[in-house]
Amino acid sequence: MDGRWTALVARVQGYFGVDTEWERRAADPARTRRTDTWLALAFLVTGSIGVELLRSIDALGSFQDSWLWPHVAVLAGTVPLVWRRRWPLAVAAGLSLHFFAVGLVMPGVASSVPMQVVYFVAIFTGVAWATDRRAMIGVVVGIVLLMFGWLTWQFAVGSGVEQALRHNGEPLPRQGLFSPSAAYVVYSLLINVFYFGGAIVGGQAAWWSALRRDRLTAQALTIDAQTTSLRRQAVVEERLRIARELHDVVAHHVSVIGIQAAAARRVLRRDVEAAEGALRSVETSSRDAVAQMRGLLGTLRAEDADDAEDVDPATAGDPGRPARSRAPEPVLADVPALAEEACAHGLHVECRVVEDAPGALVTVPAPLGLSLYRTVQEALANVRRHSTASTATVVVRVDRRGEPGFAHGYAEVEVLDGGRPRSGTSGTGLGLLGVRERLATHGGVSEIGPRVTGGYRVRVRMPLPEEAS
Repeated sequence: MDGRWTALVARVQGYFGVDTEWERRAADPARTRRTDTWLALAFLVTGSIGVELLRSIDALGSFQDSWLWPHVAVLAGTVPLVWRRRWPLAVAAGLSLHFFAVGLVMPGVASSVPMQVVYFVAIFTGVAWATDRRAMIGVVVGIVLLMFGWLTWQFAVGSGVEQALRHNGEPLPRQGLFSPSAAYVVYSLLINVFYFGGAIVGGQAAWWSALRRDRLTAQALTIDAQTTSLRRQAVVEERLRIARELHDVVAHHVSVIGIQAAAARRVLRRDVEAAEGALRSVETSSRDAVAQMRGLLGTLRAEDADDAEDVDPATAGDPGRPARSRAPEPVLADVPALAEEACAHGLHVECRVVEDAPGALVTVPAPLGLSLYRTVQEALANVRRHSTASTATVVVRVDRRGEPGFAHGYAEVEVLDGGRPRSGTSGTGLGLLGVRERLATHGGVSEIGPRVTGGYRVRVRMPLPEEAS
C-alpha cells in the first residue's frame, strides 16, 4: 500500500512539474502588466453591471438596498487580477477566500457570472504561472478542500437543499430516476468538480505548453548558434589555408623578382641581353604571382575549386590547383557562355535572355553583372553536385521600366531544375553565404529553395542604378 501511495504521489508531482527546475517568466513584464490591468478593469465594469442587474431583479438579499457594499465586494475581487501573473499563488488564494467570504454574506454577488469567471481565472493563473510547483499543489489542495468542505457543510446542516427543492412553499415531488435531494446534491457536486477541475487541468496544460515552447526556442537558438559557429569555423579554416598559400606564392615570386631585378641592375650597362633576360624573368614571375593570387582569392567565396568556372589550369605555385585566368572579369552578358560551358560538363542547360529593350543586357553595370554571374555559376555548380537533375533552365531578365522597390528597373537571374536532392552531398553553405553577401552589397532580393512542383529554384533580383543622361 505504501508503495502504491508513493507511486501515486510521484505521478502527481511529475504531472504538476514539481521536479522541473524551469520557471515560467513573462517575456515582456510591462506588456503583461498592461494586459492584466485592462483585464481587471473589464471584469470590474462587468461585475458592477452584474450587481445592478441583480438589484433590478431583487436578488441581492439583505444587501438589496445597499449601493456601496456589493460594489466594494466586486472591486475587491477584481483588482487583484492586476498582479495575477506576478504573484499567482497569492492572488489565487486571496480570491478563493474572497469567494468564501462573499458567498456567506452576499451569495448573489459571489455566484454572479462575472465573479465566477474571475475566480476561475485566478485558479487557472495560479496553476499556470506558479514558479514554486510544490507550493502550488498545497495552495490548490487547500482551495479545493475549503470549497468542498463548505459545500458539504451546507448540504449537511444548512437549509439550502430544502429551500432549493421547494416550489411555492411545497416540497418537489419525485419526477425522475433520482430523488430531488439526491439529484440536487450530485448536480451541485458535478458543477464544482468541472469548475475547479477545469481551472486546474487547464492551468497545468498552459504551463506544459509554455515549457515546451521555451525548450523549443532554446533548442532553436542552440542549433542556430552551432550552425553559425560551424559556418564561421569553415570560413576561417578556408581563409587560413588560402593565407598560407598566398604566403608561399608571394614569398617565392617576390624573392625571384628581387634576385632578377638585382641581377639586371648589375649587368644593365655591361650586358644588355643578360639584363633583358633578367627583366623578362621578372615580368613572367610577376604575372604568375598575380594569376595565382587571383585564383586563390577567388576561392574565398567558393565551396571548392569546382566553383571557379573560368580557371586557367596553368599555375606555377600549385600544379594541382586551378587558378583564374587573366581574362577580364565576367559580366551578365557572359551568362549564356557559362550555360554552354556547363553543357560541356554533362549538364544540359537552356538559357533564355529577356530584355525590355534590345541591348539592355550589356548596359548592366559590371559589378552588378559579376554578382549575378557568380550567382548563376554557384547555382549550376550546386545542380551538378547536389541534384539528380540532368537539365536546368537559366533565365536572365533586364527590365528598366521600374516598379515598387526597383525605381530604375532590375536585373534578375533565375536557375531552375526538376531534380531531387542527391543523398550524401550536402555542402558547407558557403555558396549560399556568398549569394547573401552579394545581395546585401547590392540591395537585392532572393527566392531560394525547393519548388512546389518539384526541383529547386534560385532566383535573385538586384536593382539597377539610374541611367546616366
